Amino acid sequence: MSTSLEVLPDDMSAFTAEVRAFLDGASSRRTDQDDVAWGVGDDRITYFGDESPDESARHVAAARAWQRTRYDAGFGWITGPEEFGGRGLSAVHDLVYDSIEAEYDVPDTGVLSLIGLGMIGPTILAHGTGAAKAALLPAMYAGDVIACQLFSEPSAGSDLANVSTRAVRDGEDWVINGQKVWTSVAQHAQVGLALCRTNPDQPKHKGITALLVDMDSPGVDVRPLRQMSGGAEFNEVFLTDVRVPDSRRLGEVDGGWRVALTTLMNERASVGSEGAGPAARAISLPFLTALLREHGHLEDSASRRRLAELMADQLATSYLNRQALDHLIAGGQPGPEASVSKLMYSQNITRATHFAAEVVGPKLLADTGKWGTFSWNELLLSTPALRILGGTEDIMKNILGERVLGLPKEPSTDATTSYRELRTSGSGA
Repeated sequence: MSTSLEVLPDDMSAFTAEVRAFLDGASSRRTDQDDVAWGVGDDRITYFGDESPDESARHVAAARAWQRTRYDAGFGWITGPEEFGGRGLSAVHDLVYDSIEAEYDVPDTGVLSLIGLGMIGPTILAHGTGAAKAALLPAMYAGDVIACQLFSEPSAGSDLANVSTRAVRDGEDWVINGQKVWTSVAQHAQVGLALCRTNPDQPKHKGITALLVDMDSPGVDVRPLRQMSGGAEFNEVFLTDVRVPDSRRLGEVDGGWRVALTTLMNERASVGSEGAGPAARAISLPFLTALLREHGHLEDSASRRRLAELMADQLATSYLNRQALDHLIAGGQPGPEASVSKLMYSQNITRATHFAAEVVGPKLLADTGKWGTFSWNELLLSTPALRILGGTEDIMKNILGERVLGLPKEPSTDATTSYRELRTSGSGA
């Protein structure tokens, strides 16, 4: 969620000055934030990466080093409890910091923050034992430990309660067998939050337990999955007789559904708050206007109308995020704005990318060397994933229709119902 600092209360000025003093001493200001010069520099337009393992390892190392720098300066976990290395400040302070840091040339910490710090960290805080919190939370927010989410399975689809990975109690340990898939950052992670079937005789929502798995344990096999966009950011994870001590359990035995609710409520907020993410420049008004001019469509009324519609959608999304920020500043709790923002986040990129593909035409299909043409190919191939991650679009629309607009529930199978309950229970959206 982008923030506009002029809307912040006056008592934030001391914190703002502290943030700028830290960033001025630790980094330098960015110079490329608003520059759009057609035909200049690298024209690659992407969302998911296609780095080699060595390149990926270097970026992860840089992210961890910067997270450690932030943590040591008191900005690694701004909203976290002080006993675990946090600052104990508000979500507004966190937003202010992110907004200011965006002005500086610092490493991208998404490999740490989106899943581990944005979703699993809050879940450990809510459901972990005192020992698990003390062992993992400071290490995660200091950049020493990366966490992944071992939820999805090949046969479960959108019905997350239908997980079949089994965990059987053996003394003070659990023994896990099964397979997880579409696991982001598993190749870099030291710990994974796994949902496991522990009681097959109970209704599926009531027979799940959440366990924290050390990813270097014997029996854990991480295999990267090659995406059609060229990268391999997702993985399948095979778990064969993996032993996990009961002290690494989150929540009650057979009570993992509540743990999953906490995690995925944070997921929705994390994904929606990304704004346009790494594709922001490519779908901006200056860049798309330059694209139309380059291909002779700038005076075409239909193209100009479609561009205006795209910009209106992006402006509406920014106003929605501004409204959510005002609500937080006033002391309110997160509401349905996060769900709408998540939808708009993916739709804005998808619509703009398809618009650009139509403007570019056949030059999108083969690399002729012409700047700003074939480069759209990678982003175009990434857009289907954006409509699934963080909650499938159709399910999110059902959530908003039923829980926010009060529309009648859609006739549904148990699978659809269970996933909808997962995405809505306790969240207000």
